Amino acid sequence: MKSDTQHWTMQRVSAILLIPLSYWLLAFLQLCLNADYFEITEWLSSFINKMGLMSWVIVVCYHASIGVQVVLEDYISNQSKQLTAIWSVHSFFVILVLSSIAFLF
Repeated sequence: MKSDTQHWTMQRVSAILLIPLSYWLLAFLQLCLNADYFEITEWLSSFINKMGLMSWVIVVCYHASIGVQVVLEDYISNQSKQLTAIWSVHSFFVILVLSSIAFLF
């Protein structure tokens, strides 16, 4: 388990990283609303755009995972249930990241 200070710091670092990375997501969503299929696939074929979206997915899942872990630590008093819930949440986010990366490639 990480210390509370480390969780707090990493939550803030990931939140700051999400600010510029969210512009990639917004650009992609704007493109999806205004472009046809071929323009969207061309935009996604660019390495920098693909890496921007992939970075956003990784950081947002990490950020959410830390946040949910803090909530679980606060509200589940039974240690074994708490560890099981935290492990389940982390596993869910890892699967989400891996499937998102697979869909981008």
